[in-house]
Amino acid sequence: MPQGKPAVVPKDGLTTRQRRNRPLLAVHTGEMKGKSTAAFGMALRAWNQGWSIGVFQFVKSAKWRVGEEAAFRALGKLHEDTGQGGPVEWHKMGEGWSWARKSGSEEDHAENAREGWAEIKRRLAAETHDFYVLDEFSYLLKWGWLEAEDVVSTLAGRPGHQHVVITGRYAPPELVEAADLVAEMTKVKHPMDAGQKGQRGIEW
Repeated sequence: MPQGKPAVVPKDGLTTRQRRNRPLLAVHTGEMKGKSTAAFGMALRAWNQGWSIGVFQFVKSAKWRVGEEAAFRALGKLHEDTGQGGPVEWHKMGEGWSWARKSGSEEDHAENAREGWAEIKRRLAAETHDFYVLDEFSYLLKWGWLEAEDVVSTLAGRPGHQHVVITGRYAPPELVEAADLVAEMTKVKHPMDAGQKGQRGIEW
């Protein structure tokens, strides 16, 4: 895609404008860090366009206050106060609905994940947000907590103009096939290879 121009123009009956503005399903997968970081970078652009942002984290602890959360909550507050950008909602395990990550069996956690997915399905049907980040969502498919067929059919049939970005390792082939954009983060080198632990401002 040199200079931002597609190498091939498909014969799909769409105008250039229609093709350019269609809602996208993106998947960021692979073993290297940067999957969520890239998704939140896209969300920043979406916020700047005035779009409604919905972030849903499925694996990270509810007690872990990541830098992106603080930044996006501040941007949401800025929108409320000034009208700049778009509204922001941030949900994760242990916050909102009944999908708190508590001590219990794997089936307990799986049921909580299914409840979270059911809420996202309701929001997609209602066209609640313009831009969704489903952070580390692919693990739920890897672990068999959700059916890939249900996820793919729901995302493929979502109404309106709703962009969805899914992050996490082990994205299943069905999801990769359904996505419009797939990026695989491949590790070449990482500070942890030399025994360095994660550091403030880089990992969180």
